[in-house]
Amino acid sequence: MSSHRLPTALAAAILLTLPSDAVAQDRAAFPAALDVFARRALDRTEAVPGMSVAVVDGQGAVHTAGYGVADVETGAPVDADTRFYIASATKSVTALAIAALAARGEVDLEAPLSRWAPASGVAPDIAARVTLTDLLSHRSGVDNAPISFRAAFSGEWTPEIMWRLTDRTAPLEDGGAGDFAYSNAGYNLATVLLEHERGQDWRALVQAEVLGPLGMDRTTAFIDEARADGGRVAAGHLGLEPGGATRSPLQKTDATMQSAGGLISTAGDMALWLEAQINDGQVGGRQVLPRGLVTSTHLSRVAQDTTFGDYSRTGYGLGWQVGRYRDDVLIHHFGNFSGSRAHVSFMPERRLGVAVMVNEDAVAGELADLVANYAYDWFVGLPDIEAVYDAKLDELVVRRDRRRAGLAAGRAVRAQRPRTLSRPNAAYVGDYVSPAYGVMSVREDGEGLRLSIGVQGAPAENFTDPESVRVELTPLSGQVVVFRMDAEGRPVSLVYDGESFFRRP
Repeated sequence: MSSHRLPTALAAAILLTLPSDAVAQDRAAFPAALDVFARRALDRTEAVPGMSVAVVDGQGAVHTAGYGVADVETGAPVDADTRFYIASATKSVTALAIAALAARGEVDLEAPLSRWAPASGVAPDIAARVTLTDLLSHRSGVDNAPISFRAAFSGEWTPEIMWRLTDRTAPLEDGGAGDFAYSNAGYNLATVLLEHERGQDWRALVQAEVLGPLGMDRTTAFIDEARADGGRVAAGHLGLEPGGATRSPLQKTDATMQSAGGLISTAGDMALWLEAQINDGQVGGRQVLPRGLVTSTHLSRVAQDTTFGDYSRTGYGLGWQVGRYRDDVLIHHFGNFSGSRAHVSFMPERRLGVAVMVNEDAVAGELADLVANYAYDWFVGLPDIEAVYDAKLDELVVRRDRRRAGLAAGRAVRAQRPRTLSRPNAAYVGDYVSPAYGVMSVREDGEGLRLSIGVQGAPAENFTDPESVRVELTPLSGQVVVFRMDAEGRPVSLVYDGESFFRRP
């Protein structure tokens, strides 16, 4: 195994029958190899400031480590205890917590919403057919954009507002019931309903059912508290320019940490999480979660036929993508948001798992996948692995440069657009209200305008339509805002993301 020159299929067969001393030798040799590659990868890609890695097998953690810096403004180094935002990889934690309730008979995953949440605003025809399993496996055929927007983006919500907005649950325009259609809405709607019926929000639920029992003491949904307590929390970054990355203008807050993407975690805690996945709820040789509970979430509940990078995807369980990497089954979930990227995966047959978290996702976020693949390929004995992965790093650098050039070209084109607003900037200033989405504020910002909603805010750019601007409230995700004028040519409302916001008097 130490030569790493065996044919892949043969190496895979040998790995499953290796004597214990050979396994121990590989476990001992791997950390040094990963350290060298991880540092080389950060240096080579240049855009990613920091990275945290956990590699686990059936015996527990093989290696946990941090590399680079958590925040370019402070220079704080990353170590195995640095917290990174795991974004949508949160879904597997939320789903397991709900599955734990179901295992005790406290909820029924297969019961329609109408049976246990009859007072919600969900339309009767939807409530009569949609179950928790449907919502958690993305096969419900419904969406609720206002709830998802407030939970993940603006942060303008209360439990009362979210309960009221359950009446905005609607069928998807494309994709029917039973079809896989990925979104945050299923998780957000499920936890809004459960909170109302049980009096326990999703954060308390995952703490009680998952994080506490597994000993994941440094994993939390309270990112503001973690920062205030002096904990090292990696900031999201954008590597848009050569020479390094800059802090993303949009960082997560407690208000935008939500059940579909709302946890920060460390390499050490992700090692515990993966150990529990590989060993069906056992951690450190102790059965922490009921036998069969964890593996029940790995079972596919809906089919799909897609690829994501080097991974095929054939189904989705409860919070987990089901697919393959090369010849191996790979249960996985990734996540990204505004400069953060997480890769969490494991091979159940090999009993090997990897978590990689990086703090950049504009031009080189897939470095997380590349490092994870290196770990898997190292243990399978990929021939000439260092040369293979040097070539993969070269390919990533090419993609990085292409993306930087494309983003720069887009900015240059937008900078040449003429202004299409007919009135002076001051005429558009005000607060515009949508009962579903909240309050969009328009303010003067130097010679231009600045738009904000909740924790999001960004300068407006000129756009091509009459009375319109473009704004990136979420970095690199531009949307058009169109002002509507009255008979006297005064702005009285605006349209954002298809929703009308009416100007306060």
